[in-house]
Order: sequence, then C-alpha cells, then structure tokens
Amino acid sequence: MTASTTTSEWRLPSRVRVSGGEVAAGVFGAGPAVVLTHGTPAWSYLWRSVVPALAPAHTVYVWDLLGFGDSRLDEGRRPSIALQARTLAELVDHWGLTRPLLAGHDIGGGITARAHLVEGVSASGLVFVDAAVIGPWNTPFTEHQQRYAEAYRTMPNDAFSDLIATRVRTATHAPMTPEVLDSYLRPWSGTSGQHRWVDQVEAVQHTDTREAVERLGEIGVPTLVLWGEEDRWLTPDTADRLAEAIPGARRQLVPGGGHFLPEDRPHEVAAAIAALATGT
Repeated sequence: MTASTTTSEWRLPSRVRVSGGEVAAGVFGAGPAVVLTHGTPAWSYLWRSVVPALAPAHTVYVWDLLGFGDSRLDEGRRPSIALQARTLAELVDHWGLTRPLLAGHDIGGGITARAHLVEGVSASGLVFVDAAVIGPWNTPFTEHQQRYAEAYRTMPNDAFSDLIATRVRTATHAPMTPEVLDSYLRPWSGTSGQHRWVDQVEAVQHTDTREAVERLGEIGVPTLVLWGEEDRWLTPDTADRLAEAIPGARRQLVPGGGHFLPEDRPHEVAAAIAALATGT
C-alpha cells in the first residue's frame, strides 16, 4: 500500500476490531517498524507527509485514536488515554510487532508512555512529539470546556464550528491553507462531530498519565523529546521537564514548528524519527 498525501484523499484503508471499538489503521512501506500515534484534536491526517518520508526504509503503522478520525468507539465507552493505551497494545499485538519504535504526538505521547510503561508494550525507541505526558497539561481552553461541557455540547453547531476552527488554526506556526484546515475539522463536523469533540474533551485527563509519569525513570530505550520551538499550546519548557525525567533522553527543538509539528515541519520530524530508529 502507498500513502496519499493529497489532503482530500487521506484515508486509512484497514479496520481493526479492538476491545473498545473499531480502529481505522494503515500499514505502509517496508523495513523496521515505526508506530505513529496522533493526539487531540488531530487524527492520522497529521502524519500524512511523515509517512511517505519514512516508508522507503521503514514499515509505518498509523491509526486513528478511538473516537477520532475514522475510528469508532463502542457504545458506552469513553475515549480516555487509558483506553487508547490499551488499544495501542492490542494493535501492536494484532500487527505481530515485537519491538517497534513508538512515536506519539500531544496526548499520543501520553498514550505511548502508558502503553510502554503500564501496558507492557516493548519498544526499540520512543519519540515524544510536543507530548502531553507530565501534567497538568490541559490548556485553559480545554479546562473551560470540561467545566462547561454541556454548554459546548448544546451550542448551535455553526457557532461551535467557528469556535473550534479558530482554535485549530493556532496549532501550527505557519498558517494552514483552507483545505488543510477543513481536513482537520472534518471529523468534528455536524452535530455528531460536535458531540464527539466534547466526548473526547471530557475524557482526556492528565491523571491517566500519572502512573506512567511515576515510572518515566524506568525507560531504558533510546528516547527523543522533539518539540516545535513555536509551540503555543505546550511551550518548550514542557519538553525540558520531560527530557529531564527520562534517563538519557535527548531534547530537540525544531525552528518554525508549532504544536502540530508534523504539520509544520514533516520532513524534520521524519528525519528525527528515522535517525532514532537507525541509531544515527
């Protein structure tokens, strides 16, 4: 399979049944395994330019978190970090991987840390990209939504859509094109998308990463903390704290990158992941 980088065509081709629902997933390329986990409020579309840069020398596994993108939660399940980490462990088992390199962005970093340290997913290396691991890491906007979730859930959809569009625009350093912005907003469109957005906001708590944070000192594989120098959501001092907590971790800031670093600087992200994967 090949990955399309055309914004309007990005879709993951496979569906995998897991304990919490159905995951949209894709496998691209050939070589040592790399698993990419996105964060909120993104979906696998975030990695669309990273995948083809890695695929010539790596087998790249990509998925949409439950409740995000084209993945679907089972009735009554909440898209918590704990559930997503369990799902990542199930996917690694489904794919038959032994020691893949695990890379996670935003809450995908917290999911990756929990999958490795709590769920017991073995890894050859870890890459934390503008990662929500050490709490508290919820932004003031997220905290406001959590306090007034019902107001956001029942807000007229056109007002809600304008609000989140304004928010998502701040995730990058370089302005998004209208097509790119529309692609990030697609999973949250309409009333059903509005409810999905609020569901994931309510479910995301930094307490879900606390157990992993307490064990960061146990990480014994090569680890890179990769951060956008212009991240306005999780500022680079967060990267400092995370790198200091992990033995031997290396911290790398990327000029011109915002919180959605794989969107702003996909080739730098791919090069950094590949370097860790090959030990160069």
